[in-house]
Amino acid sequence: MRFGISTINFGWFADTDLLIEVAMEAEEAGWDGFFLWDHLLIFDSEQIVPFVDPWIALTAIAANTERMRIGTMVTPVPRRRPWKLAREAVTLDHISKGRLTMGVGIGAPPEIEYGKFGEETSAKVRAEKLDEGLEILTGLWSGEPYSHHGKHYQLEEMTFLPKPIQEPRIPIWVGGGYPHKEPFRRAAYYDGVIPVHSAWPEALMPTHLEEILSIVESERGTLEGYDIVVCGETTGNERTSDGSTLEPWMNLGVTWWLEDIHGIRGSLSEMRERIRLGPPEL
Repeated sequence: MRFGISTINFGWFADTDLLIEVAMEAEEAGWDGFFLWDHLLIFDSEQIVPFVDPWIALTAIAANTERMRIGTMVTPVPRRRPWKLAREAVTLDHISKGRLTMGVGIGAPPEIEYGKFGEETSAKVRAEKLDEGLEILTGLWSGEPYSHHGKHYQLEEMTFLPKPIQEPRIPIWVGGGYPHKEPFRRAAYYDGVIPVHSAWPEALMPTHLEEILSIVESERGTLEGYDIVVCGETTGNERTSDGSTLEPWMNLGVTWWLEDIHGIRGSLSEMRERIRLGPPEL
């Protein structure tokens, strides 16, 4: 199991200088990855809260770190132009020397992330755009002539260079909300799955993950070489407690534990202290 940080791109962490500092602390403390949420507005739209663009922030983080994987948890592909996202991702992959992992999903909550901007909120349409968007991303990353003629996107034949540093492509982890099944069928055809409970902040449980992995495995045929990503909280200094938290996930083959660092957890100083303590010791 590898250990990373999952943190918000708003509130305290809308300060890019602070994000860079925290990411450097995370790398020094031994964390394996640093991942940013990708939101435009706060869930409670009555609040006015500062935000940072996660892709630009990750570029700065990439330039100030050397070892950790970086990425978004998760980017709503349907509210992006897939070809623009393809260019941005390859550029960040090169800046980071091949350390980018792309987390993707349809985006939530739709009434805020999409509706406030006059965009389509239908889950069906967003899912269609995600599927087409992923086809376009992987097609353009190939470095070969590629065209696309779908329901939502039309691309004449073109070739995008350079290719990503990583082979066969930048890893894609697909997010999805339990108990829905379709996101996990989609995730099976990429490089990893990031399950959450659709009734957030209700927690995902190991029994839920068992169901999810049965869907993924039935589509893929195997879970070998596949990333299974779970978010949660550990103490960093209570080995017995942390072991009890992680054991059921490890037994299910979870490959990445992402430590939740957000305002619900505590103060900024408490969250930074948790990062400095480093990954849980097993």
